[in-house]
Amino acid sequence: MTTLHTQRRGERTGPTHLSAYRLMWMLVTFDLPVDTKKHRAEATRFREFLLDQGFERSQFSNYLRLVNGQEHFETHARRIGANLPGRGDVFIFQFTDRQYENIIRFSDQSRRKRQKNPEQIALF
Repeated sequence: MTTLHTQRRGERTGPTHLSAYRLMWMLVTFDLPVDTKKHRAEATRFREFLLDQGFERSQFSNYLRLVNGQEHFETHARRIGANLPGRGDVFIFQFTDRQYENIIRFSDQSRRKRQKNPEQIALF
């Protein structure tokens, strides 16, 4: 469990525990048209926007980001909504850090070891 000290009006309020149930992952997955030069440019712009927002590319149309709770999730969801391309489908999933830990992964027809969750959060 990670602890974080928060401040309010210059005062230290003590540790806030960040549990694996409060920490959440955002998965943004999308299917955007790329049949014209304009559509390809919009898709590229959207992918670059996600990277600028701190998401990491998991696969070509799947981007992940760890967030600290529902409020942080909603903030990012609103930003994504304000930067959608003109056409296509975008889905935003949320799941806890504990659920992320239990994802089963296969690569090249074999099951991969569990991915270790980050032990530290970078706060900006």
